[in-house]
Amino acid sequence: MKVVILCTSDSNGGAAIVSHRLMTCLNAEGIDAKMVVANKGTNDDLVSTADKGYKKAFYAERIKIFLSNGLNKKDLFKVSTASNGADVLTHPWVMEADIVCLNWTNQGFLSLNDIDKLCKSGKKIVWTMHDMWCCTGICHHAYNCKNYKSTCGNCQFIRFKSESDISHKVWNKKRRLYKSSDINFVAVSSWLERRCGESSLLADQKVTVIPNALQVSNFHYEKDGNTKKTRIIMGAARLDEAVKGFELMIEAANYIADNHHDEAKNLELKLFGNIRNAELLKKIRLPYKYLGPVAPTEINKIYSSGDIVVSSSHFETLPTTLIEGLASGCLAVAFSHGGQADIITHKKNGYLAKYPDATDLAEGIIWATKQKVSRESLHSEMAEKFDGPQIAKKYIELFYIWTYPQPKIRHFVRN
Repeated sequence: MKVVILCTSDSNGGAAIVSHRLMTCLNAEGIDAKMVVANKGTNDDLVSTADKGYKKAFYAERIKIFLSNGLNKKDLFKVSTASNGADVLTHPWVMEADIVCLNWTNQGFLSLNDIDKLCKSGKKIVWTMHDMWCCTGICHHAYNCKNYKSTCGNCQFIRFKSESDISHKVWNKKRRLYKSSDINFVAVSSWLERRCGESSLLADQKVTVIPNALQVSNFHYEKDGNTKKTRIIMGAARLDEAVKGFELMIEAANYIADNHHDEAKNLELKLFGNIRNAELLKKIRLPYKYLGPVAPTEINKIYSSGDIVVSSSHFETLPTTLIEGLASGCLAVAFSHGGQADIITHKKNGYLAKYPDATDLAEGIIWATKQKVSRESLHSEMAEKFDGPQIAKKYIELFYIWTYPQPKIRHFVRN
């Protein structure tokens, strides 16, 4: 069986990283898996780039969105229209594949027309969803909007909104595509599966829940460092990206500083990732260290130096930072709003705070400081749920069921 994974990148962003990891895990299980991307960031020989039409498609799509927003860049990357794409259909790895596994293919990599052609080519299509884009007209996360339950339109991220705006037009294109195609959708969390069930586009579609793969064996859980302080770890590709809720983390940290003086003396916040507005760091009243962007090879070292991993995100489908932190022996604290509940069992391996209550997030951190939980047990739990070989086997099972469906058994009643 030959599988090709299509993703905009193999290294830039969470979806890209876990998609590349899935390819590696599939090959380790004996599947001939390769990856075709628009932007290649690794030296992996099993990753190839699509034709050179990607940049043109990227700018063409962004310009259309820019114009729909009245030349406003504010929400430029909160939506994708898939109006333009690069040519992947003639790529030899795509042509020879039995199964095409779509992952995050936005921002000019694949258009809806490209996906329609793939579906009509006779290939088996598995589409792994890393955000809500398949459920909605154009947005990657709907936030509090419920329009995806009907027909979209009046999009919160479009300046010139109407019932028939660009979000509704793309919703119509997706509706026609889904109805005319045989696609097996994969949601990476139960939370995302529930959003699919609410979506007017996906409520009647096949959706399987398979979480992202993590190479848990690469994470050691023994505590690094000699400090007596309790270290709280928070990281993201960009800490102050709106969806990451960094302002809620600051509020929670300051609540602890103001209301839990004894505990605050023994706490240290370690932050990593890019940040555009560095002035935000000056608002934190707990002791902290900002490490800046870190290489993937350094992440385990940071987590294993800590005791608690925190996510203050407004929305996450399946936050990798929590899985990595738990695999490194940290208790996890996050809001209950999203895929976090697939990772955290409340007051067992972490704390699920009421969203968007920063005070409850702070109380979750205080709760975690008082727990005595085996770091090895936290690591083992993540291995059981998310280890690469386990996830690869779930995909392989799906591929075989999808490619070789079981014959229907006729039941005969004897007279």
